[in-house]
Amino acid sequence: MFTGIIEDIGVISNLKAELDNLHISIKSKITSELKIDQSVAHNGVCLTVVNINGDEYTVTAIKETLDKTSLNNLQIGDKVNLERAMKLGDRLDGHIVQGHVDQTAICTNVKEENGSWVFTFEYDSTLNNITIEKGSVTVNGTSLTVVNSQKNTFSVAIIPYTYEHTNFHTLKKGTIVNLEFDVLGKYVAKLIELNK
Repeated sequence: MFTGIIEDIGVISNLKAELDNLHISIKSKITSELKIDQSVAHNGVCLTVVNINGDEYTVTAIKETLDKTSLNNLQIGDKVNLERAMKLGDRLDGHIVQGHVDQTAICTNVKEENGSWVFTFEYDSTLNNITIEKGSVTVNGTSLTVVNSQKNTFSVAIIPYTYEHTNFHTLKKGTIVNLEFDVLGKYVAKLIELNK
């Protein structure tokens, strides 16, 4: 379980394919605090630490994860948002995030607005995921509030701190991102679907 509050921006240092799996190595200032078997969200994808070597650690993504997230687009040098699993008793500063990506989206617009930025994303609405105005959504693991919610598109407003301390400063039109929709909204949508 995560909160969507990014702890660090890691840098991809190595990518190694092995059969259908991808071993992803990341350099991060939180590496010294990690241990083997620990869960860490990478752009919103929960992965298990399998190796630690100095300031670099490695996680493994399986085929299903690669097929359903943007991790298959990673390149050495890319920046990824990192968050360790939350501790019981900590403040929940973002919202409840599972680290299970629902689908990807494409950034369709980035607009600077007097010191902040508005990012617009478009996603496949046939998968029955929804956003609501002022609701929560996770983009690349970052807990955000939805603005301008439409059937298959929404926007988020990014303050300078978030822009600088996440990989939002690397996103541009055409960038593929990971989305995790609000868990409460997913349960409500499923209940409505079951009662049709």
